[in-house]
Amino acid sequence: MRSPPRNPRHPPPTDRALLQRRQLLQAASLWAATGGWQAAWAQATESLPSRVVELRGDVLRNGTRIGLQDAIAAGDRLETGPGSRVVLTVGDSAFLVRENTHLALEGESPVAVRVLRLLHGAVASVWSRGTDRRLVTPTLVAGIRGTGVYAEVHAEQDYRSYFCNCYGTVDIAAGADRTVSESTYHQSFWAEASPRNGQSLFPARAINHTDEEMEMLAALVRQRTAWQITGVKGSRDGSGHQYEKGSQTTPGPGYGNIN
Repeated sequence: MRSPPRNPRHPPPTDRALLQRRQLLQAASLWAATGGWQAAWAQATESLPSRVVELRGDVLRNGTRIGLQDAIAAGDRLETGPGSRVVLTVGDSAFLVRENTHLALEGESPVAVRVLRLLHGAVASVWSRGTDRRLVTPTLVAGIRGTGVYAEVHAEQDYRSYFCNCYGTVDIAAGADRTVSESTYHQSFWAEASPRNGQSLFPARAINHTDEEMEMLAALVRQRTAWQITGVKGSRDGSGHQYEKGSQTTPGPGYGNIN
């Protein structure tokens, strides 16, 4: 039996057209299988380079001194010596590591930091939005949803920790205390190694980091801080609120909804 004549307006597909159609179907299947947004997020993350932006003094990666040409990845441990500091990016996160600091970057892939484990010293960091990201010290765990934060660990004070949610939303746990910090301008806490009157987490003032440092880190991962977006800052009393100086009174010691 003869095949029916083809419509000249619809010529048979070429091998190239069939290949393109097959690739399109495969891509659509991958998008559906991974939830779509996961693949898009991974692609966007990989487009952000991981690099050392600024380097001063002795900085070790996994025990070996690094230079400006080196890149840091999730899975690396960093140590800075006296008078040293390093500014770097890993995927969609940026870090400023101060002197005499020891930390570890942990993650599922080289360009995706999921945990910043601060053993001692100080670090400022800016994180793009995402889930399951944490900053961990010996006395505090902060669940980060996309924010700028600063942390210190004082080894000489029984590893007492200082933590500032510079902007964004952070879930904080220290000892038996839990709180959700929502900040637009520096909400700060001390996390004690030994509870005082049954409490481990206490309000603090914003110390030892500047707005300019946080703005620089945000720019490295294509962000702006909350105060850059609104054009309004506030008092560095640790309350976490934006307001013109003198327009509001300083909050009492109970802010932060510490349980």
